[in-house]
Amino acid sequence: MAGSKVGSIGEYIREQRTRAKISLRQLADVSGISNPYLSQIERGLRKPSAEILQQIAKGLRISAEALYVQAGILEAREADTDLQAAVRADVLLTERQKQVLLDIYASFLKENEADGVAAAEAEYAEPDQAAADEAAPEPAMSERIRPIRNGKEEVG
Repeated sequence: MAGSKVGSIGEYIREQRTRAKISLRQLADVSGISNPYLSQIERGLRKPSAEILQQIAKGLRISAEALYVQAGILEAREADTDLQAAVRADVLLTERQKQVLLDIYASFLKENEADGVAAAEAEYAEPDQAAADEAAPEPAMSERIRPIRNGKEEVG
């Protein structure tokens, strides 16, 4: 089983590299890994360490976590939404920018969840204000006349 994981991580790295339109030599240069060693990883002949995977992820501008999961170092977490997957896959964003976007998205989800609970509680706790307003009697004309300003009465 470990052999299959080694091959799959190499295939995954090659796939990410070709999607990013980066040559093997370019990736080796930006990640600080020798060209022959990177080639061996991609062909499934070598098993990269977590540090090497992190360098490759930085060179590919992808999440190191994704490489760790592919390599079997980390367990896969619950599935991402389409938006989360798109943010993580975006090669134009830095890892920091991706994380900030994902944190903002998570805060919106929490806020909406809290709002949903509050709205459900309010629906059962208080009568509908619009219905209460409709049922209220119309105020008398004397209650609607505002104080006189500049010699003119103001009617509400």
